Amino acid sequence: MASETLEALREFAADLAWHAGRLTLRYFQTGITPDIKEDQTPVTIADREAEQVMRRMIEARYPHHSILGEEEGETRPGASHRWILDPIDGTKSFVQGVPLYGVLVGLERDGEAVVGAVSFPALGDFLTAAKGQGCQWNGRQARVSQVREVRQAALLSSDAESMAPHGREAAYRRLAASVRLVRTWGDAYGYSLVATGRADIMLDPVMSVWDCAALFPIVTEAGGTFTDWNGTPTIHAGEAIGTNGLLLEQVLNIIRG
Repeated sequence: MASETLEALREFAADLAWHAGRLTLRYFQTGITPDIKEDQTPVTIADREAEQVMRRMIEARYPHHSILGEEEGETRPGASHRWILDPIDGTKSFVQGVPLYGVLVGLERDGEAVVGAVSFPALGDFLTAAKGQGCQWNGRQARVSQVREVRQAALLSSDAESMAPHGREAAYRRLAASVRLVRTWGDAYGYSLVATGRADIMLDPVMSVWDCAALFPIVTEAGGTFTDWNGTPTIHAGEAIGTNGLLLEQVLNIIRG
């Protein structure tokens, strides 16, 4: 039986993200046309094939584990280990030919997000993390920033225009008015910038579990926090805030008004 130590699972998550990421590059900047799903988000042949590659690898290595993927749903619900896959996070960037898209691989063990791997194949950036083992960024230790005041912080979001439809516009505007820099380097890339100390706050008013599962261990093992908009650590809230940890309470106070 294949090893289920956190070290082995972390290495395997990295393999999944690497292989899927290499596949996406076959289609990147080739002018492919996306399909539009029922939720009005785009999906491409690269999304589907990347998820299929990861599913085949998991079935071969850990056939008793559950798999939840954005494109093909869940197998074996209730298993102790659940792989959570987002084959292309940032499909809109991918379709546009912008390299800020990622492949996300998360693992839950007994309901806890314990392993994450994120590949940004068009950038050559790679992050992995496992509970209690820290976060690695391109082979070196990743750490969040040491910014202690919101007024000195860099704030990121995927899309400022998405705040209003989800009832978060006023809170976001208060926070944006309080920081040093506001940018929309979004999707998983924004959370990776927090984990590597290149940004201080990242937030989204709507997130799926496959958007969050890999990012939770990566941000937290880098010394930061990954929570919902109430400050509760979770990947299941349908929303997210990533911070360097030092700023979390200030951020929560501002968005609460």
